[in-house]
Amino acid sequence: MKEFAYIYSEEETNYRFSDIHPFNPIRLDLTVSLLETMGALKDVDCIAPRRATDEELRLVHDADYIQAVKLAGQGELTPMKAQMYGLGTEDTPVFPDMHEGAALLVGGTIEACELVLSGRYKRTFHIAGGLHHGFRGRASGFCIYNDTAVAMAAMIEKYACRILYVDTDAHHGDGVQWAFYNRSDAMTLSLHETGRYLFPGTGMVTERGSEEGYGFSWNIPFDAFTEDASFLLAYRTALFEACELFQPDLIITQNGADAHALDPLTHLSLTMKSYEQIPQIAVEAANRYTKGRIVALGGGGYDWYRVVPRAWSQVFAALTNRAPFSGDLPKDWIERWTKQNTTVPTTWADQMPLYPSIPRRPEIEEKNWETVKRLLWPFVDDVKKEQLSDVSPYSID
Repeated sequence: MKEFAYIYSEEETNYRFSDIHPFNPIRLDLTVSLLETMGALKDVDCIAPRRATDEELRLVHDADYIQAVKLAGQGELTPMKAQMYGLGTEDTPVFPDMHEGAALLVGGTIEACELVLSGRYKRTFHIAGGLHHGFRGRASGFCIYNDTAVAMAAMIEKYACRILYVDTDAHHGDGVQWAFYNRSDAMTLSLHETGRYLFPGTGMVTERGSEEGYGFSWNIPFDAFTEDASFLLAYRTALFEACELFQPDLIITQNGADAHALDPLTHLSLTMKSYEQIPQIAVEAANRYTKGRIVALGGGGYDWYRVVPRAWSQVFAALTNRAPFSGDLPKDWIERWTKQNTTVPTTWADQMPLYPSIPRRPEIEEKNWETVKRLLWPFVDDVKKEQLSDVSPYSID
């Protein structure tokens, strides 16, 4: 068994709504070029994705929806009909050959999971995956097909395995949650900004699953302006408790980078401190509970230049058994992208302070920890409840 592979091809940048759309594949170029400039990809296996078949897509998506996506990409679907499927909207506009572009992302995530569960690799990273808002019969939130849900369904069908999906995107991982909401062979854990302020408006603690899936849908909605210490405390606690409860065979992580304080679409206040630790903690959990088996995906992140390349490179670092990258960013990379008439960071760490001091910090931290306890209370014993009650949620500067 080999240690690591990453799944990518330049063809995946064809998933492009427009040059001004927030979901811009330049994020992929920025990240891959950063890793290449550092020499990090030199001795790493890079595997090109394949397109998912219609049969695979139908594991999650309706046949009429798949056909609608194909027609839309060929300019053969009327605007009124497209709207019925969530296509042609401001969030998810129609673009040429959209079926082919979206199916390639799905196939990449299937391949990432297959490489791990077949025993060929221990860890994989599909940087273009993580489109977690796609639904059975409609597009939503920049997502046409739900690559993660399709891959999970395919792997469970083939390997009869148990998969824990962990989503740290600022937006609730609604599409994956609802795809497995009544099943006991998959568990979803989503840590996100509260839906009171942010799309898609779901992801409450009370969304716990139904029927056989009750207890296997976990959500931690964070208050706006949540910072590193509060987020990481909740993340580590919930992740390891979920592993203890569910005993997964595989962990899949969605590594959206839009909870960063610089992201233009959200209201959380994480820094690169969190993006250094999130993947390291996930690998730690995989080493303890799944014999190291983990698949990492990309996701959201809309500060294309300053945040996403650094955050996703830290995922790569964790998956390749490196300590988090630190120090200065490569000068060649900085010079290349500065020529694009944009501002790029010069160091792996953020230049602090990123934002003004948050006066409600103690209130936010206490509220977040109460949310964690409310989530976990039905699933832990009295000893664990006492331990959680003794935890101080307050950060120390």
